[in-house]
Amino acid sequence: MSDPEDEFRVKLGRIGNRKGRTESRYLNRIRQATERAGRARAERGSAFTGARLGRGRAQGAVSAARHGTAGQRRVVVKARLVRVKAGDPGAVRAHLRYVQRDGVTREGTPGELYDADTDRADGNAFAARGGADRHQFRFIVAPEDSDELADLKPFVRDLMRQMETDLGTKLDWVAADHFNTGHPHSHIVVRGKDELGKDLVIARDYIAHGIRARAGGLITRELGPETEIEAARKLEHEVGAERLTRLDRAILRDAEEGVLALAAKPERDPMRHATRMGRLRTLERLGLAEETTPGLWRLDAELEPTLRRMGERGDIIKTMHRDLKAAGIDRSAGGHSILDPAGGGRIVGRLIAQGFSDELNERRYVIVDGVDGRTHYAELRSRQVDDEPFVRNTIVELRGRDVAPKAVDRTVTEIAYRNQGRYSADLHRNADPRASAEFIQSHVRRLEAMRREGLAERLPEGEWQVGPDHLDRAARFEEINRSQRPVRVTMLSWQNLGDLPGAVGATWLDRQLVGKEPEVFAPTGLGAEIGMALRARRQWLLEQGLAREHGGRLIYARNLLQVLERREVAEVGARIAGETGLGFAETKRGGRLTGTYRRTLTLNSGRFALIEGAQEFSLVPWRPVLERAKGQSVTGIVGGEGISWSIGQKRGLGL
Repeated sequence: MSDPEDEFRVKLGRIGNRKGRTESRYLNRIRQATERAGRARAERGSAFTGARLGRGRAQGAVSAARHGTAGQRRVVVKARLVRVKAGDPGAVRAHLRYVQRDGVTREGTPGELYDADTDRADGNAFAARGGADRHQFRFIVAPEDSDELADLKPFVRDLMRQMETDLGTKLDWVAADHFNTGHPHSHIVVRGKDELGKDLVIARDYIAHGIRARAGGLITRELGPETEIEAARKLEHEVGAERLTRLDRAILRDAEEGVLALAAKPERDPMRHATRMGRLRTLERLGLAEETTPGLWRLDAELEPTLRRMGERGDIIKTMHRDLKAAGIDRSAGGHSILDPAGGGRIVGRLIAQGFSDELNERRYVIVDGVDGRTHYAELRSRQVDDEPFVRNTIVELRGRDVAPKAVDRTVTEIAYRNQGRYSADLHRNADPRASAEFIQSHVRRLEAMRREGLAERLPEGEWQVGPDHLDRAARFEEINRSQRPVRVTMLSWQNLGDLPGAVGATWLDRQLVGKEPEVFAPTGLGAEIGMALRARRQWLLEQGLAREHGGRLIYARNLLQVLERREVAEVGARIAGETGLGFAETKRGGRLTGTYRRTLTLNSGRFALIEGAQEFSLVPWRPVLERAKGQSVTGIVGGEGISWSIGQKRGLGL
């Protein structure tokens, strides 16, 4: 039997007990006050932003509250969080190859990865360890006075040890130092996992402020505090700079509604007053500031974005001068230009340099020696993993991407309009029986690409839902493409211009000789070189019996380009046959081609795919879609406009 003292006894109150009602009213008042506080907070806007979530939030908050310490040296830190595709470390390996590219050391040699313990880290092993990571962090750390350091490795290792202390976990990282610009800097890649294998989340405040504060403290400890003379010298360099500077930021900070009243914001330091006045006079010369009355300055509303654009243009001009000098080319007489993709410009010329305009985001640029006698700069934005590297001295065409709907979009709209908003390959074939399979398939591929961007809807049985706004959707799709790749790059000739006059095959020079709309070449620069190459090519064609003179004119053989292409393909085919022991089979219109796609060959006539059968092989024009079938069985039907391919057991892919 249980102890009576442990028994639980319920004592019921009387109905309508005042005490119970009092407690109920009290709870209601608490509930109402809580709801009112919640509504008031919602009206004011929550102060919570998520910036302090993650590791390092305390140090990040402290660093964000500070405005710098007197004498502390500056360090520029750029950070990027990169999503990693699960099970596909290709993008990670590509980035590591980039940071180790040629010419980044003081000696002009390829860079070398290092980590906390060794000066030669294994990039492949690092990429493999992070193959299952959700994300990774990429940093560029550039101390302002990095040229005074003989080696950046000790500084980077000290910084990473300090970060481990702040974040409370060991970090798996590799780095590489670059000395190929005016400001030596370090690329650091950090895995997105902590020492326990969990996702590494770093507070946004720490990324934005904490790392820079720690790096500034380390470089100050290494080189000593910045002296007043050093600080004054750096500010003097900014007075006449045609870019956004610290002086501009201070001026904008002190201005009210675009007006700076010097009497209201006086500088106590005579040196700082002199540099600020000098900067205002520079802005006045640039048309970005005006002294309306003594001591009262009105600033241009677009001062900051204008200075940023000027700085970018100045950096581009410096880059062009550096790359042209390295290539041994002087085009000062012809001038320079920067391709505006939105303007729909077109440039043809020789690729003489390439590089990265934004190292953190790996945005590329190219410099082209144009046939118009000028040199051109074009930014290509981000590089894709499967992009082929550009080859210097090849002939290329650059064209700004147009955002207008294409002819294929109008065709799809017309067919869908006649079929209750439906489109399919069968409906297309019924509407246009003369259309080839590869032509119809190009429309399907277009819709598939739009579907991946959420701009097209695929229905069962291979049909597509096409609404009346399809052309607007196509225009949005082109805008997305232009934001990712604003410039189309087309390879016109894989060979050096000097190798083309006597080359077997249908070269770019031949296309200029027989083309209906040949390029217009300037009499100077590259245009003059092309003129000499064309004269040499004409003489070669005469010697080969592929051209003749008549009435003071040069008459070329009928179907010259096809004849030259067949000659080159037959010559290359005979050479491969001798090496492999397989027979070489030429393709004929209407024929059927079956075999395994082995590799791509770059010839003077273009790029060709080697299709290998059991006893013979063929060389056919290469198309990008074939790269997905390397080493696989393919079947193609040779048509008038190309080859319609079937890869493995999948549906046909028209080309």
